[in-house]
Amino acid sequence: MPEVGKKVPRLKGHTGDGSELKLESLKGQWVVVYFYPKDSTPGCTTEAKDFRDLYAKFQQRHAQVIGVSRDSVKSHANFASKQELPFPLVSDHDEAWCQAFDVIHEKVLYGKRHMGVVRSTFLIDPEGRLVQEWRNVKVAGHAQAVLDAIPAR
Repeated sequence: MPEVGKKVPRLKGHTGDGSELKLESLKGQWVVVYFYPKDSTPGCTTEAKDFRDLYAKFQQRHAQVIGVSRDSVKSHANFASKQELPFPLVSDHDEAWCQAFDVIHEKVLYGKRHMGVVRSTFLIDPEGRLVQEWRNVKVAGHAQAVLDAIPAR
């Protein structure tokens, strides 16, 4: 797991449009990597729409937003299309990204315990270092808080 101030791991994955995204290829700009449990669920849809609605402001700060979940490329394509998301969604089917950022933990849903993705966001600086992390994220106001953490130019 990357620590604040340290370089993030070299990761790659396929996005909803089928292309490969390499995290290291985004050096030179701010990168927001947000992990969410599942496409098309209420909280995850709200979070994605919040990042979508602020996307132009992220771009003004030279920041790329990337959503990551364990859903398939096809699921991501459908979700991104339906919600008109302008940023890539990485399919982490092998959990490489989730494990690298340590976001899979035991959760309880309706009294049942299971291993799941804990909603988390990571801000990476243009040199590829982790600057800030948010874990156990509450959706309301979160995308704005992440935007506010990126220095205005």
